[in-house]
Amino acid sequence: MGRIWVLDTETKGTGAEMVPLDQVQRRPARKPEALFVPPKPKPREPEPPAARSPRAFKVVDVMTQAVLADRASARETLRVLSELRSVVDVNVSVWEPSTERWRLLTLGEQRMLWENRASADS
Repeated sequence: MGRIWVLDTETKGTGAEMVPLDQVQRRPARKPEALFVPPKPKPREPEPPAARSPRAFKVVDVMTQAVLADRASARETLRVLSELRSVVDVNVSVWEPSTERWRLLTLGEQRMLWENRASADS
């Protein structure tokens, strides 16, 4: 009769080995290791949101590259836009404090400003 081989996984750190079944059955039963259950994490206090400064806009004429408004508030930007013929006559940028750079608004964002330019007069 042939031997029956089994995969012995009791070896620590060396990996599993193929051993005869009778060798595994002769071992004394091991006491199971205690299961480690980590404590529940304590809830953290949420950080208050950082104070956000008002947006600053820069409006530049496309043809002449003349700056029509620099570091203007939203209301001042809308007032400048109300004096123009078309939204595509200017490039509007917004100051991003996180990167400390001007970000050119997308055409959709510029159109949103353009549609609200009438509210600058009120």
